Amino acid sequence: MVKQQERVNYSILEKVKFPEDIRKLNIAELNTLAQEIRGLIINTVASSGGHLASSLGTVELTLALHFVFSTPQDKVIWDVGHQSYAHKIITGRKDKFATLRKKDGISGFPRREESIYDVFNVGHSGTSISAAAGFAQAQCLKGDRDKIIAVIGDGSMTTGMAFEALNWTGDCKKDIIIVLNDNEMSISPNVGALSSYLNRVMTGHTVTRLKTDIKSFLKSIPGIGDQMVKLSQQIEESLKTFVVPGAFFEELGFTYVGPLEGHRLDYLIRNFENIKELKGPVLVHVITKKGKGYKFAEEKPLNYHGISPFNVETGQKLASSSGIPTYTEIFGKTLVELARNDSRIVAITAAMCEGTGLDQFRQELPDRLYDVGIAEQHGVTFAAGLAIEGFIPVVAIYSTFLQRAYDQILHDVCLQKLPVVFAIDRAGLVGEDGATHQGLFDYSYLRSIPNIIVMAPKDENELQHMLKTAVSCGCPVSLRYPRGKGTGARLDSELKALEIGKGEVLREGSDLAVVAIGSTVYPALAAAEKLCAEGLNVKVINARFIKPIDRDLLLNVTATIKKIITVEENVLQGGFGSAVLELLAEKGISGVQVKRLGIPDEFVDHATQKQLRHIYGIDEEGIIRAIKQMLVKGSGIQ
Repeated sequence: MVKQQERVNYSILEKVKFPEDIRKLNIAELNTLAQEIRGLIINTVASSGGHLASSLGTVELTLALHFVFSTPQDKVIWDVGHQSYAHKIITGRKDKFATLRKKDGISGFPRREESIYDVFNVGHSGTSISAAAGFAQAQCLKGDRDKIIAVIGDGSMTTGMAFEALNWTGDCKKDIIIVLNDNEMSISPNVGALSSYLNRVMTGHTVTRLKTDIKSFLKSIPGIGDQMVKLSQQIEESLKTFVVPGAFFEELGFTYVGPLEGHRLDYLIRNFENIKELKGPVLVHVITKKGKGYKFAEEKPLNYHGISPFNVETGQKLASSSGIPTYTEIFGKTLVELARNDSRIVAITAAMCEGTGLDQFRQELPDRLYDVGIAEQHGVTFAAGLAIEGFIPVVAIYSTFLQRAYDQILHDVCLQKLPVVFAIDRAGLVGEDGATHQGLFDYSYLRSIPNIIVMAPKDENELQHMLKTAVSCGCPVSLRYPRGKGTGARLDSELKALEIGKGEVLREGSDLAVVAIGSTVYPALAAAEKLCAEGLNVKVINARFIKPIDRDLLLNVTATIKKIITVEENVLQGGFGSAVLELLAEKGISGVQVKRLGIPDEFVDHATQKQLRHIYGIDEEGIIRAIKQMLVKGSGIQ
């Protein structure tokens, strides 16, 4: 166990830079190295934030894989990447590890641009087996014999994509090793039949009772009882294979090995050396403990899955500078209030109950909260079925993960005009998690779908009114809001439904109009107020709705104001600014100059939200700069 108050001595880690260095170590040195890596991970994440518990649980597994296999020629593909910090440390990035998730620093996820040891970019669950199958097939086509290893957690194994990949891989008989990292938890506790099946390995009464009975019997043998107990411990793994879910994977065509103790390097190395010689698809079942080596993370792994900076000695998050609630908290509180008064409202989460603010809903209305696991496609179509039967499902999900269910939104919800509400959290720039998690596409991929309403609040007070609007309107609705604290807006005690498709004028002006949406509204308003002191008169509009856009309001504005700036925290392609341009083109409006502020045609790297908003010019300073450029120089449509 890493002790917080002690300075960590990295005596072995100092000698390790790449995997070939660890292959020179003995078991005792490897065990010491594992503890030193944990110390480095804990202290770094305490400063930078990140995915702590998952990475602490896979230190020995990581060392064993790189010790036995000839990486990077042999390829290790991590699923999601939450558990890859030890991998980064021993693959040439130890000296850069302090820059984890910081601007211009190393990513929190495996990334091919960063290292040849990162063979596949990841960030979403369930991709590793499919990718590994592609690598294995390529090996056959090229005549290579490198080993292909996919490491996937038990939570990710519940995704539909993982089942599809298992089905194909087991049937095609290619050489591939799948390591199932079983810690009985993804982000929230796992759900589903497969998860329950796997969890019985360590906790099932059959295994526990059988072990206890055998040990008691052996101890009772006069003279040799203790020696027999020691022998029984050596055959314990063989005993388990009679009662654990190996048959499930073997029926799919895999050679099943396990379950193996995931924190015993000697066991892992010995087994992987044997597995390395096997042919065809192999599944290795490894049991690990999430948060291993840091007592606070072991006791409450959920709290330390993705954590902001914290005090290493106490495990407490560093105090926030304000008591302003997050958008997520306001959403959760408001949904409970609405659901108390309407029994038709149900909530759906995809293994992110706490992350989406539904923990209070689960406590108060547990029979109306459904966690479908890491299965966004299933969750959306499940919601469609509930909606047809008269319920109002609210699907709370992160913007980046809703992308996985695009066809279900289009085909199963919107085509049938069903009253499903998509409460899209972490929309826009999310910061340090980087390109795989930025929620920058939902305006674009949703507003092209018929029948759906797409809206975004300027603050947390408007959020609660929009949620009231969403559950009352009787059609598909997307409600998106950003990660983090609200604006500090006063919350109205009475919830009111907004008029669909109507924006609001927040500030009058005649020189130029800024039409903003969501998180960009207050920066636009602040920019206009600051420029007023310089004699510039800027009108500010809170659009509220991306679809349907407030056509009357915008057409009235363009009748008198010929310079328009749109601002959004979304990609420009197909986003809110595009909707404004489409309206002007449709109506044949000429002589109006439009400048769009948003995210250009690129993936956004990791940095803080504040840094990213500044880089892309959608903060107060960027909006002021755009207004001045347009008023002084003039510009055409952009």
